[in-house]
Amino acid sequence: MIRPIVHIPDPVLREVAAPVEAFDEGLRDLARDMLETMYDAPGRGLAAPQVGLPVRLFVMDVAWKDGEPDPQVFVNPEVIGTSHDMVTREEGCLSIPERVSRVSRPAEVALRWQDLGGEWQEDTFEGFAATCVQHELDHLDGILCIDREEPAPETGA
Repeated sequence: MIRPIVHIPDPVLREVAAPVEAFDEGLRDLARDMLETMYDAPGRGLAAPQVGLPVRLFVMDVAWKDGEPDPQVFVNPEVIGTSHDMVTREEGCLSIPERVSRVSRPAEVALRWQDLGGEWQEDTFEGFAATCVQHELDHLDGILCIDREEPAPETGA
């Protein structure tokens, strides 16, 4: 089921999301709905607060627009390490339509999260996947990419 995506200034986007405690059919339904909503939007990541639910869950698929779909679900995610190297990218957000923000983030991030069965997982993400993971994790802490926006570089013209 495609769920409506909330937009700024909806206050749920500024809430710190609560940990997921029930790993049940309701959680699996929510994750499935969020993936369907993300693909329909069309986006590459979607956090539960963006569909109006302040819980620590996000979905991501950074591959589907360029190749085979690779949907991922992250429950109660937490960063366990980052690189010192930073990368600046333009980030869009489904909750902030028609706006792109330049944001600097660590180029690599190690993440720990639970899967839909409650089992802990760990992996390291780099490139666009690292940016997406950090962007979605920010949503779970009430932070938007516009909060991290950097000024445009000097053109020297």
